[in-house]
Amino acid sequence: MGNWFTIDRLDSGTHIISEYRHWEETHCYLLHGEERSLLIDSGLGICRISGEVSRLVSGPVIPVATHIHWDHIGGHAEFPEFCAHEAELDWLSGQFPLDAETIRAMVVDRCELPEGFDVSGYEMFQGQPSRVLHDGDKIELGGRSVEVLHTPGHSPGHMCFWEPDRRWLYTGDLVYADILLAYYPSTDPEAYLDSLERIAALQAERIFPAHHSLDVKPELVLRMRDALRELKARGELHHGSGVHNYGDWGIWL
Repeated sequence: MGNWFTIDRLDSGTHIISEYRHWEETHCYLLHGEERSLLIDSGLGICRISGEVSRLVSGPVIPVATHIHWDHIGGHAEFPEFCAHEAELDWLSGQFPLDAETIRAMVVDRCELPEGFDVSGYEMFQGQPSRVLHDGDKIELGGRSVEVLHTPGHSPGHMCFWEPDRRWLYTGDLVYADILLAYYPSTDPEAYLDSLERIAALQAERIFPAHHSLDVKPELVLRMRDALRELKARGELHHGSGVHNYGDWGIWL
């Protein structure tokens, strides 16, 4: 199952581990500190991400998902500990709103699967986190600190991760350059706008999304915020209003 992951180096302590052979093109971020490393999202779980991680860092590694969806927690079982937001703990204990067959169909959709992979045995990760996260918490890595921002909208417990010293923002599924998904019953379009308002105020210098193009400029956050403000003013910021396209991105409500 080789060549599933693509590795990009941001600097000596930060790597991107990407899954380009699946249409979602999920990006996971490995942040290395002096005492431990943080893995922001662990991918689909089709291939073992821990092997790539161990080649890049030594010492303890703690995964944390931006949210509890199968394409962000697939590798969590490969690590002894993980963190999760308080608002999505039920999704880790058998209460996720989609059944196993629906999830399996999404895993193999538009995917160049590695030889030998059998989707019939695929199960969405379940487990109890070693640490429950809340808005404003700090994750200390040793010489490097990451702040937890609760940014609901795409999901109830969605989190962005903020490195204030670098002004780097890891946005998960809240911001990426493609069609944003906010039509599922578990999404909240009004909360989505509130979260965009919040991260826009940070004035981040770098944006690191969970999917698709890695060339995301900070001004995209402002354009998304302004577009959702306009949708709200027109009374269209609600489920069922359709797909709204803005060129290099859009949102499905």
